[in-house]
Amino acid sequence: MHIDPFIVLGSAVVGFLVGMTGAGGGALMTPMLILLFGIRPSTAISSDLVAAVLMRPFGAAVHLRNGTVNLALVGWMVLGSVPMAFLGAYLLHLMGHSPSAEKSIQTALGAALLLGATAMILRYALDRRSGKVGKAVVHHLTIRPVPSVIIGMVGGIIVGITSVGSGSLMIVFLLFVYPMLGAKQLVGTDLTQAVPLTLAAALGALAFGHVELPVTTSLVIGSVPAVVIGSFLSSGVPDRYIRPVITFVILASGLKYVGVSTTALGWILCAVLLAAACVWLVQTRPWQTRDGQGDGTPEADTEPAIAHGEGYD
Repeated sequence: MHIDPFIVLGSAVVGFLVGMTGAGGGALMTPMLILLFGIRPSTAISSDLVAAVLMRPFGAAVHLRNGTVNLALVGWMVLGSVPMAFLGAYLLHLMGHSPSAEKSIQTALGAALLLGATAMILRYALDRRSGKVGKAVVHHLTIRPVPSVIIGMVGGIIVGITSVGSGSLMIVFLLFVYPMLGAKQLVGTDLTQAVPLTLAAALGALAFGHVELPVTTSLVIGSVPAVVIGSFLSSGVPDRYIRPVITFVILASGLKYVGVSTTALGWILCAVLLAAACVWLVQTRPWQTRDGQGDGTPEADTEPAIAHGEGYD
């Protein structure tokens, strides 16, 4: 069995980001395998899912220990997600390995990535607008069974087909249904429900024969230790510095998969960076710092915490 050291290194980077931010696993790992290492999309998706079975429980364990998981909500989501994950894996199997099928898989993956990037941006905006509202106690939450099962079903089938969605997509769905929960509680609950969801999708992938053991082993060797390190360091580095990078990578990968040309992609990404810089300048107004207006004010002190969920719990 051949272990690829470059896949090990790449998966370590992605695993570290997952440990730091709680999202971005499938949305970064699968594109890395396809774009950088030329691995067939169906194989990359399935191998990523199997590797995630060993990677995600570490993040879930940290949140269970910290008491930021609502197990009842997890149960309702799993009720919808696990069966649909098997269905998604079966649909991936039906698509086969023909060039047209692989193109369809890439298009579906691109759509999921773009939706994930949009969801992460929307989540950031909602966190800023309603950050002071998310003060509910996770264990006292009033569960809404039907919407929770539907969230699980939608996320399950997307994960089964593309390996994307168990983090960035489903956490935003939860944010809409349970707006009173803080970001850490949302992440903790989502990471915990992602363990059985990913396991179901991985078992489906194993049953239908898309997994390559050398690729999966390389992913596990790199990602699992990196997730542990990232989880321990996550309290020291605010994820507002990491999530924009993940969102940018997800956006670029999604645009490439849906068929945007290289030249057009370059211009689009330049425009996105310019727009992000303008938004940052408008929000932070760094030119006011010398006048004392941007340093030490209540807004300057509290806004970063709201941006990445601190102060909710």
